[in-house]
Amino acid sequence: MEINIINFQDKFEKDFYDLNIEWLEYFFQVEDYDYEVLSNSKKYIINNGGKIFFAESEGNIIGTVALMPTNNKLVFELTKMAVKPEYRNKGIGKKLLKKCIEYSTNNNCSSIILYSNKKLDNAIHLYRTYGFKETKMEKKSPYLRANIKMVWSND
Repeated sequence: MEINIINFQDKFEKDFYDLNIEWLEYFFQVEDYDYEVLSNSKKYIINNGGKIFFAESEGNIIGTVALMPTNNKLVFELTKMAVKPEYRNKGIGKKLLKKCIEYSTNNNCSSIILYSNKKLDNAIHLYRTYGFKETKMEKKSPYLRANIKMVWSND
């Protein structure tokens, strides 16, 4: 199975929403903040200098991830990574993560932050494999489900 990582296009906006809603409902619950960002992905991500990538195979969108801008122009938040259930544990998340790191490196980003949950063992292991380190989380995280914050540095 050939997997291509491609950039956001308007026609994929619904895929971004649907993939993430399915993932969130399966593992957690969809929070108000999720609905807001997912329903307005161009406003919160694309139009502010962020990126959304998709994993595509045989003309089908099977995964996605976003680099959302933060208050610091040199820092992205890795967010909204989701893969269709039947394609999980096949290296697609790894390809999406590598694309985010490659993009960040090529665009002089100093670091990438992410919020996750320790129950997602595979995801936490993947992040650590690619150099993300646990860091102190703010008292008011943007996500109720988050119990770990990690950072990758471009040094």
